[in-house]
Amino acid sequence: MSVSSKEFCTSETAWCPGCGNFSILKCLKQSLEELGKDPHEVLLVAGIGQAAKTPQYLSANSFCGLHGRALPVAIAAKIANQNLTVIVNSGEGDSYGEGGNHFIHNIRRNVDITHFVHDNQIYALTKGQASPTSAEGHVTGVQTEGSMNTPLNPILMAIAAGAGFVARAFSGEPEQLVSIMKQAILYKGYSLVDILQPCISFNKINTFSYYQKRIYKLKSDYNPYDKVEAIKKALEFGNQIPMGVIYQAEKRTFHEKNSVLSSGVPLLDQHQDVSLIEKYIREFV
Repeated sequence: MSVSSKEFCTSETAWCPGCGNFSILKCLKQSLEELGKDPHEVLLVAGIGQAAKTPQYLSANSFCGLHGRALPVAIAAKIANQNLTVIVNSGEGDSYGEGGNHFIHNIRRNVDITHFVHDNQIYALTKGQASPTSAEGHVTGVQTEGSMNTPLNPILMAIAAGAGFVARAFSGEPEQLVSIMKQAILYKGYSLVDILQPCISFNKINTFSYYQKRIYKLKSDYNPYDKVEAIKKALEFGNQIPMGVIYQAEKRTFHEKNSVLSSGVPLLDQHQDVSLIEKYIREFV
């Protein structure tokens, strides 16, 4: 795979033809190129899942780790090198299920990373079990009488936990998705974009047609800085599903609050006293 300046190349994928992930990958590539990023400036991180394969299909720095552990890797990389544009691409199972604890506490830390969640409301890699966002009553090959669990509302949870940038997009609306992706990447702090993405193989309910009948774009006069209105929009998920930047607020980032990192010098470039490190190793190991 050849890589030229400011060109992100995609490679052959293992996704099913018609999968919503194709549009997300294309929009991610377009967003990074329109923002003028170079591949070496970007780190793509994921855990495990179909969506989590995204970093493998785009030419940039990448890391795929354990199931649900994408966020710790991403924030550690950003803390070490704040010049990197760090983007997590992973599914709702990886992000809200196995990684649910990291999701909550990463919001509290507010490290400047971007989190794109490919939300198809099903565990697709393992061929179709109910995921954290599957609707109650959703019948699968495992939940034959329907899921008994209340679905997670990631938008509401993120706003309530204190996230400063929370958005929802649809893989079938690429123009809006690119716009939201670029805003999320440029936001200073943790940004979440929940991307509704139909799984054509294992979710026969939440299809492209299902979403096209329900989604609507937030009006131009919608105020994303109004937290009460944002919570009302977060609660809309049924016959109507709002798309756009649902909540936004200015918040001090982890780097701005940390006395060492706020100097602007990446941690990896800061002088380290080797003798002090050896002292601590002898003391604690």
